[in-house]
Amino acid sequence: MIDKEKIKAEIRPYEEKDRDAVRKICCDTGFMGDPVDTLFCDREIFADFFTSYYTDNEPENAMVAEVDGEVIGYIIGCLNHKAYPLKQAMIVIKKIPTVIWRIISGKYDKQTLKFIKWFLTKANSETPDAPKNAAHFHVNLLNGYRQGRIGRQIVFGYLAFLQDKKVPLIYGQIQTYEENGRSHKVFERYGVELYDRREITKFKDFGKTGVYVSTVVIDYRKKKFDEDKRIIT
Repeated sequence: MIDKEKIKAEIRPYEEKDRDAVRKICCDTGFMGDPVDTLFCDREIFADFFTSYYTDNEPENAMVAEVDGEVIGYIIGCLNHKAYPLKQAMIVIKKIPTVIWRIISGKYDKQTLKFIKWFLTKANSETPDAPKNAAHFHVNLLNGYRQGRIGRQIVFGYLAFLQDKKVPLIYGQIQTYEENGRSHKVFERYGVELYDRREITKFKDFGKTGVYVSTVVIDYRKKKFDEDKRIIT
């Protein structure tokens, strides 16, 4: 069993060589922390939608966690919130012909087709609101490295990094199994405030009901952070 408090990780700036590792971790954790394959079988498209903007447009605003030379987690962020909507939309639009061709050619299984239908018909209404004109971030760690020292290292290190960049407000979105889930309570140690929460239905076919997505906000005008993983105000 891994002692999560004794593992030593190097938290460092993202480099171009890390792109494949970030994409793989995104897919290996995309189904409530488990591999996304049973939910959506196209790893290429999944990683494009959820990581490409950050690695290709704002690599300077990303960090990775490395253990024994292996990247086991990342935190990626968007500080250019004005450019993000259009650039992210273009990533999706450019992939539509590929998705359509793979549907027509029978490359997608039944569950993947259901996921695409959910994405087109329900994703927008089931996504909680987020503050306007705010930066945002995504964090993922491989199973076995979560909720221990490494999680605190990478999150607090990133929050201190953004603080130095004079970012006034940043938000993230997390999934929990119930409305007031343990995951949200874990994030409270990072000084977050709950902004909005909505139930999400895309996991119901797998017996996972009562799953919520929460938008959590960190206001740097109220809190300060240091790289030793502490809230200092």
